[in-house]
Amino acid sequence: MTFNPLRERGIPLDRQLRNWRELNVTPIDPDHADPYTRCRIITMNGIETEAVFFSHQLARHCPDLELKQQLARVRYIEAQQQKAVNWLLPGLASVLETTIAYEQVAVDLTAWVARMEPNGYLKQAYQFGVLEDFDHLYRYANLYEMIEHRKAEKIVDALTEVMPGRPTYLHHRDPVDNVREPYDRNDTAPVSKLHALTIMAAEQQTMNFYMNVGPMYMEPIARQLYQEIGLIEEEHVTHYESLVDPGESWWEMLLNHEYNECYLYHSFMETESDPKVKSIWELHLNMELEHLRLAAELFKRHDGRDPEQVCAPELPAPVTFEPNKAYLRELIATQIDYTTLGTGYVQEAHERFEKMQEALMGGDKAPSERVIEDNRAISGQEYRLQTEGEHPVRSLAFHR
Repeated sequence: MTFNPLRERGIPLDRQLRNWRELNVTPIDPDHADPYTRCRIITMNGIETEAVFFSHQLARHCPDLELKQQLARVRYIEAQQQKAVNWLLPGLASVLETTIAYEQVAVDLTAWVARMEPNGYLKQAYQFGVLEDFDHLYRYANLYEMIEHRKAEKIVDALTEVMPGRPTYLHHRDPVDNVREPYDRNDTAPVSKLHALTIMAAEQQTMNFYMNVGPMYMEPIARQLYQEIGLIEEEHVTHYESLVDPGESWWEMLLNHEYNECYLYHSFMETESDPKVKSIWELHLNMELEHLRLAAELFKRHDGRDPEQVCAPELPAPVTFEPNKAYLRELIATQIDYTTLGTGYVQEAHERFEKMQEALMGGDKAPSERVIEDNRAISGQEYRLQTEGEHPVRSLAFHR
């Protein structure tokens, strides 16, 4: 059954305000919830956070008082949605457990998008990035075992493997080599625009999360690992945001944001296993349909075009959280030695890359390497969760 959010009516904006009781959602049970329910929660928190940030940026560039007031009304509801979504996460979970869940999102969401992306250049960007998030999951899982004495399968539940990807210390590139070519807004499939916004928002919230939680640790290796991977998340946000065509007007960008929220809430409503969480996705979808209608009116008024000229006439196939083990193993086997040069990809450590490595490392071993060594010393061996056999790259095989 097709669903065109541009032709659906949602809850009127003046009926969307919720009181404290309604916002006081019951969090998921960390010991019994579907790990992919937690992944959907984390994803939608990133999407709502991006919606709020984008609306603030638009308001700061908007001289019209009436428009600023309309943006403020919608933005307040988006802020309530963000609170309801993020507060579904349980307070019982440690920061490191939430971190591992964030990286599971990055791995399986980006892998799914890479598989579905029709544009070859954009697909390569997602394939490149996912091998780095895959390695971050492995590094944090070892930190988790070392300082909390628990194993990451408690969180990822064998849906996502935990083993080396592209080694984290090789992710540090000259900033100019993190900028990609943007898609062409006039010649790009609507789903590609949705993919780019989704992964940009997901990586942005990870960057923000690590910026804030890293110094909350006492253990030096934990503080250093969050600092190192936090810098890489900055690189990833640069990588993904540069895929979006900067020639889109503010009103076209607003329209794409609101359409993407409808797409993701509808996707997760269709695939959610937890009835209580599903009801929140359904409620928020009905709110977002009105936000999209308002954005479409602004787009028509200020861009002079019909929204259906730039948006998909119906929602694409639902975004799905599912295991991507075989796909990731194939990428590891074929693309693990890639780095970037300009807006492209190469397989050699070029001069600019080596200068960046030398300047950043200062002759010391990166925290991401030391955390593995430290866990081997404390736990007897490094932590891995290889459900599909040996590592596809012989040099990264598990040595017992």
